[in-house]
Amino acid sequence: VAKAQRIEFEEEAYEVNFSSRNKIFDAESFRVIYSSMVTPDSTMMVDSKTGASTLVKMEEVPGYDASKYATLRLEAKARDGTLIPMSVVFKKDADFVEGKDIKAQFQSKQRPTYLYGYGSYGSCMDPSFGMSRLPLLDRGMAYVIAHIRGGSELGRGWYEKEGKYLTKCNTFDDFIDCAKFLKSTGTASKIAIEGRSAGGLLIGACLNRAPPGLFDAAVAGVPFVDVMTTMCDPSIPLTVIEWEEWGNPNESKYHDYIKSYSPIDNVQSASSSEEKDGVDKCGVADYPALLITAGLHDPRVAYWEPAKWMATMRHVLAESGSGDKPEPVLLLKTDLTSGHFSASDRYKWLKERSFDYAFVLDVLGLMDGSPKL
Repeated sequence: VAKAQRIEFEEEAYEVNFSSRNKIFDAESFRVIYSSMVTPDSTMMVDSKTGASTLVKMEEVPGYDASKYATLRLEAKARDGTLIPMSVVFKKDADFVEGKDIKAQFQSKQRPTYLYGYGSYGSCMDPSFGMSRLPLLDRGMAYVIAHIRGGSELGRGWYEKEGKYLTKCNTFDDFIDCAKFLKSTGTASKIAIEGRSAGGLLIGACLNRAPPGLFDAAVAGVPFVDVMTTMCDPSIPLTVIEWEEWGNPNESKYHDYIKSYSPIDNVQSASSSEEKDGVDKCGVADYPALLITAGLHDPRVAYWEPAKWMATMRHVLAESGSGDKPEPVLLLKTDLTSGHFSASDRYKWLKERSFDYAFVLDVLGLMDGSPKL
């Protein structure tokens, strides 16, 4: 190759991986595995000289018609001015016009929105295809992945400099600001949020830091929510290793910072109408409907963390009451046979995913069983 060149693809948000089948360094073409939130895994041959790509094969998804869906990339401005990318997929409605600007058409109509985030360990949440999302999309929901700081989507600095240790709160604020953007632009009518493991910490922190009413439903899977207690106990598996992500609370600067966002340590009875240190304070009485899942045999996030979180919320709520508002739905579901990564049986995993989605659809009023579009 005479010079480096950029390979372009039509969709705005996608994932490309270099195939392991590329064995010859100076070959005239090479294989990549392409996927997007609309396109299933596709093997493509790319010409080394021209950059032109040819589809070789695509993973078959029974009953799926990619032409009925669209994907795009949005950016939300965080409170410090940083632009946070989001990958979006939605089902086209009867008014959708092919060839016209997808972003403009998407933002011209409100949809209930499923917002997913992680933002830890430098892990990238790639905008790849997920068949399990289709029941949400077919009921008129948009599915959004927020590429918040703490991941590495925009380079290592997105994680090392701006999303760990004493900058960890950027992760939570980015997620909240993405949700605010979706609502303020009229894109999202209601917002359900989800995160797992360290993403469950994201959900817990955001529930405490977001203004009341921003979120309408939340799913926290095997959530790491008792950060202070766990990080103070080096006898717990992985604790010492985890100091590289959160900091060692035996040092005062990390202790105070972790305590400022650890979900269990920030559950409070009432919301504060005024921001403190630039952060809203949401009381448990103003939480959205919340589903927490745990695994009895989880070696990474012990089951007692989500159980303790639930007990803390219920205790605070019982002590203070919810005033003239109905109490929020707080549900803890513990699987007595699973670990951190759910059941190994693929059919049981689908049932668990169905339970999560059924919870959200019921809360948002989309459980009539029929597609909306």
